[in-house]
Amino acid sequence: MMNVFNSLTRGVEELKPIADNEIRLYTCGPTVYNFAHIGNFRAYAFEDILRRVIQFNGMKVKHVMNLTDVDDKTIRGANAAGVALTDYTKTYKDAFFADLKKLNIIPADVYPAATDHIPEMIALVESLVEKGVAYKSDDGSVYFNVRKFPGYGKLAHIDFDNQRTGQRCAADEYDKENVGDFALWKAWEDSDGPVGWDSPWGRGRPGWHIECSAMSMKYLGETFDLHTGGIDNLFPHHENEIAQAEASTGKPFVNTWMHCAHLKVNGEKMSKSAGNFFTLRELLEKGFTGREIRYVLVNAHYRQGLNFAFSALEDARKSLERIDRCVDALEKRIDPAAETPDFVAKALEDFTAAVNDDLNIPRAFAALFELVRETNASNTTAKGVLDAFKRMDEVLGIIFFGKSEKEDVPAEVASLLEERAAARAAKNWAESDRLRDAIAALGWVVKDSREGQSVTKK
Repeated sequence: MMNVFNSLTRGVEELKPIADNEIRLYTCGPTVYNFAHIGNFRAYAFEDILRRVIQFNGMKVKHVMNLTDVDDKTIRGANAAGVALTDYTKTYKDAFFADLKKLNIIPADVYPAATDHIPEMIALVESLVEKGVAYKSDDGSVYFNVRKFPGYGKLAHIDFDNQRTGQRCAADEYDKENVGDFALWKAWEDSDGPVGWDSPWGRGRPGWHIECSAMSMKYLGETFDLHTGGIDNLFPHHENEIAQAEASTGKPFVNTWMHCAHLKVNGEKMSKSAGNFFTLRELLEKGFTGREIRYVLVNAHYRQGLNFAFSALEDARKSLERIDRCVDALEKRIDPAAETPDFVAKALEDFTAAVNDDLNIPRAFAALFELVRETNASNTTAKGVLDAFKRMDEVLGIIFFGKSEKEDVPAEVASLLEERAAARAAKNWAESDRLRDAIAALGWVVKDSREGQSVTKK
């Protein structure tokens, strides 16, 4: 039984499919105006773990993740660069998919882009106008009247009497204390440049919130199982999604909502001015691997704040090396006829209980490392132990298998390894680190152990 915390009810509940043993899952994807940063990837890594645990429990998943390629930020960026919106956003779409691969995140089944679904958004806005919960303003924009939807605020648990109300929120992102009418369709302005579509209300473009309501219902139905995102999206974005969808259809929009907490860097809010703002590619350039970054991103409870630090990445490297040594040694001595020791069942039982307890991944890692300890202590040759590691990695996605086989190391990498071995023998640690980074830049990861150094391809 898989239990999760439902943000809508503020309680832990069993996650059950509406139909066909399939969880229909919608996750808020990137706004493709820049390279995604590690705070974004904290949410995407959480959602990847969630999907894997659902599948671990024998359920199917239909996963849809949107790409926001038209909003205030993308329009501003494209116009400042003097390029077409599609050309501007393509760079960041491509980078996003490359970053997901580096982090071993399973791709969604569908990645709908907002600009490909304008007709669906216009149809949804028309429905809301017809039902009297939306109205056209003097400038040609269309707004949702929050006072006309009695359920507004149920996700964020808003007390209307203690909120500022009545203001119109034209911007896609706005003051979270302002429970004002929000834009469904934004009338064209000079600052939009060439970006715009014709509609019954004049030329313009959709508001950010309407995009997710329209696209999620197109691919997952008017009522679906699960919607996730970062806690910063709970209000107003997810609240507005619910209002738009339910006011139009008269049906419940989503059964279960899950939100992950913020990521901080070295205990501080991430910002460029503080010098602690990092994209994934910046961390890779510093010599860390996608696997090490993934380890840090997932090894915390998703509803607790995550403090991201370079020391945590160094610790992740050591932890992964410990796992690798155990798995590599086990693979070399496997005897298919050997009996599986009793500690395997206990480790899998503890691991399963942890992941099904609202994705308690720290406790799941404890079960994994207990399996490592028992495997090393017993010197077992049983294939069942290796199968247990593989079963756990269906969720974690951080273990290398089959690395005991030699890889062809390029001459340039081999030469740098020799130089690094000499530097380490001379205790020239700065030079050793420099050479590690140089090897990483060529696409290889150095591992140090008591037996010496070795490399594997990223």
